[in-house]
Amino acid sequence: MLTFSVFPSPKVSDTVVEPYNATLSVHQLVENADECMVLDNEALYDICFRTLKLSTPSFGDLNHLISATMSGVTCCLRFPGQLNSDLRKLAVNLIPFPRLHFFMVGFAPLTSRGSQQYRALTVPELTQQM
Repeated sequence: MLTFSVFPSPKVSDTVVEPYNATLSVHQLVENADECMVLDNEALYDICFRTLKLSTPSFGDLNHLISATMSGVTCCLRFPGQLNSDLRKLAVNLIPFPRLHFFMVGFAPLTSRGSQQYRALTVPELTQQM
């Protein structure tokens, strides 16, 4: 089972029970999930604020980054190819030991929800976004 888990942050959170939910769910993720892609709400907020230059990022902006990341990670499952064509092969290629199945996701190029323009990025710009 592949999961995408968003860990809470006091900078973005509006509910006092979010840290408790995250703490209590980690045990279930360790025991029952095969692969966990971990996303941090504070990091997503900082990416929207610093990289995408959004003055007040909304949950829609954060969700746009999450959906783009989910689409990028799972494209090997949706399109034909030899490498990582199913979840079992993805797990075999990424996980050295069974309990080490938490991954931090990197994604570039980053674009905001409203921007539809095409712009050629240089290698240093892409590297900095990672």
